[in-house]
Amino acid sequence: MIPAKLVTVVLGGQLLGIDVARVQDVIRLGTVSPVPLAPRWIAGVMNLRGRIVTAIDLRARFGLAPRQDRAGSMCVVVEHQGEPYGLIVDDVGDVIDVDPEQIEPNPPTLDRRWQQVSDGIVKLDVLMVLASVRAIMDADLAAAA
Repeated sequence: MIPAKLVTVVLGGQLLGIDVARVQDVIRLGTVSPVPLAPRWIAGVMNLRGRIVTAIDLRARFGLAPRQDRAGSMCVVVEHQGEPYGLIVDDVGDVIDVDPEQIEPNPPTLDRRWQQVSDGIVKLDVLMVLASVRAIMDADLAAAA
């Protein structure tokens, strides 16, 4: 199903769109407590209004260089299989409306890392990857098992 509205985020200079229906919250990244022996892309856990949320460092997940300073990083909270997860991104933009005609299949030249989690490309003034939360989370959880 093609989402009608996307939350735009930036990660390593790449613009991504996340289905707004999957987003529970958008917050500035706060205190994250490390989890011993967790995969390196699990930044830790955080307390979000009494709920424990696993924070996933998407830069580490995609093999991007770590951000020099996490100050200013944002966290997009999504739910997957009944559990909340915080996707750490560099920045969050706007919520935009998307027409299905704006979405095309992934081009073969799209970086493999983005292809693994992309449901397509949204035609805007710049290339925006339509990020699949399911694909991001399934790959992350499979790697952690």
